[in-house]
Amino acid sequence: MHIKINRMFVISSLAAAIAMPSLAQAAFVEDASGSLSLRNFYMNRDFRDNTSGQSKAEDWGQGFMLRLQSGYTEGTVGVGVDALGLAGVKLDSGGGTGGTGTLVRSRHSGKSADSHAFAGFTAKAKISETVLTLGTHEPLLPIAYRNDTRMLPQTFQGGQVQSKDIANLTLTAGQFQKVRLRDSTNYENMNMAADGATGGVSSNKFNYSGASYEFIPGLTGTYYFAELKDNYRQHHANLQFLTDLSNDLKFKSDLRYFNSSDQGQTTVDNRLASAMFSLGYQGHWLGLGYQDASGKTGTPYLAGGTDPWTMNTLTYQPFLRAKEDSWQVRYNYDFAQMGLPGLNLMARYASGDNFKVNNQSAKEWERDIDIGYTIQSGPLKDLGLLVRNVMYRGSHTTDVDENRIIANYTFKF
Repeated sequence: MHIKINRMFVISSLAAAIAMPSLAQAAFVEDASGSLSLRNFYMNRDFRDNTSGQSKAEDWGQGFMLRLQSGYTEGTVGVGVDALGLAGVKLDSGGGTGGTGTLVRSRHSGKSADSHAFAGFTAKAKISETVLTLGTHEPLLPIAYRNDTRMLPQTFQGGQVQSKDIANLTLTAGQFQKVRLRDSTNYENMNMAADGATGGVSSNKFNYSGASYEFIPGLTGTYYFAELKDNYRQHHANLQFLTDLSNDLKFKSDLRYFNSSDQGQTTVDNRLASAMFSLGYQGHWLGLGYQDASGKTGTPYLAGGTDPWTMNTLTYQPFLRAKEDSWQVRYNYDFAQMGLPGLNLMARYASGDNFKVNNQSAKEWERDIDIGYTIQSGPLKDLGLLVRNVMYRGSHTTDVDENRIIANYTFKF
């Protein structure tokens, strides 16, 4: 078993606990919460054209995610500590079929470890509605959206301050120094992914700041600036709107824009604009989206599994190649409207073109189907089951078929 614990944050957290007599105050303990999530994860990826020399990737494992959050001590500055414990157990994986991003495996033999684990700690301090956190983070930011599409989630190490002191306004700023990938137990420097870009280097500084403001109920605007040192700078703007057109009819719009440029010796040069408009009616949602890329390279983002928060980031492909234009159609249905609460369907299709691979004009498409069910009663109440099927085809790229079966259950205490 591989265990990686950040000793610096453990020691600082224990020191704070010993130094402050108010640690035992009621708010610190009574406001504490915790959860243990169990995730059984199976994934099979079939490389139809076998261009990589591997015909398939297949893993099956059991994940455990323990999250503990303390309350805050009383006083002008409240202090607390959070903890994250992750563990994964291999149920099935072969040396020649690993590599799904699910299990830790040897870089030399390719064999998956029988088990692995990680522990992370976060010290936090609060003044009014402003919170400072130092340690392990699971960010859900448009410029750094941690990946949680495998057995265990990705994490970052760094510091962040977030303020909600002004009504309807959220201010966020921080710096990440390291990243732990979803199939790893160790923190490492961050790298850039950007189609067609050169000059990228390993970096230990990802700086960001941003603001989100709710203008009126249902209308929210967001702006962020991010910088991966010696790799790229990025501006992001987003406008989301949700309203009722009638008692049964809803309308939703989502507009996103990224402007990325070079830093250091890289050649990053990209603008990405996208929009999706959706109509909802009695459990049905139908959305149409379009994404346009311009510039010499693709949109840059943190490599290693981090999800680009772009409109056409699907299960397998983000559709972020240099100059690529893509569109998407998406359908969701909640079967509660038919008397089957807990059953949901999602189907989407995206197609991209106007880009090149090895100086040849290329195109690609992906189709995803999710069927999920959450048990509503009985001894297995709240157990979530998900079956996911993916098909990807691309000229001058690859052809992939993929299936995932996921079971999730969370104990809260």
